[in-house]
Amino acid sequence: MLPMILRTTSAAALLSALVFVSANVGIAAAQPAPRYAVSAVDLEIAPDQIEAFLAALKENAAATIREPGCRQYDVLQSTANPNQILIYEVYESSAAVDAHRASEHFKKYQAATGKMVVKRQSRPMATIVRNVRPN
Repeated sequence: MLPMILRTTSAAALLSALVFVSANVGIAAAQPAPRYAVSAVDLEIAPDQIEAFLAALKENAAATIREPGCRQYDVLQSTANPNQILIYEVYESSAAVDAHRASEHFKKYQAATGKMVVKRQSRPMATIVRNVRPN
């Protein structure tokens, strides 16, 4: 009789745990992920201007990441063509993007680099899934 009571109790405890875990997973999955305003900017820089361009861009990037609505600001350079630059920006909202574009450091960056850029393509996007691995 005791083994039967122990099996029944164990089964009930396991079932309760599964229901609890399933309910919590369902709640977590049902919560919407934040929709960040993302911009991917592809740039082709004049070869004789790449060093000056990167200096100005690094200065702008350092100021941009300190903006309240900026979540991420990555600058990438093609390994096949060092004159190809990709800027990947993540902002909390479109208002944060507008604030960035109105900032003095962004205006300074644009004025300094405008003639260095041979080709520019900006692709505004929104986050669907964001996977970040903790350090």
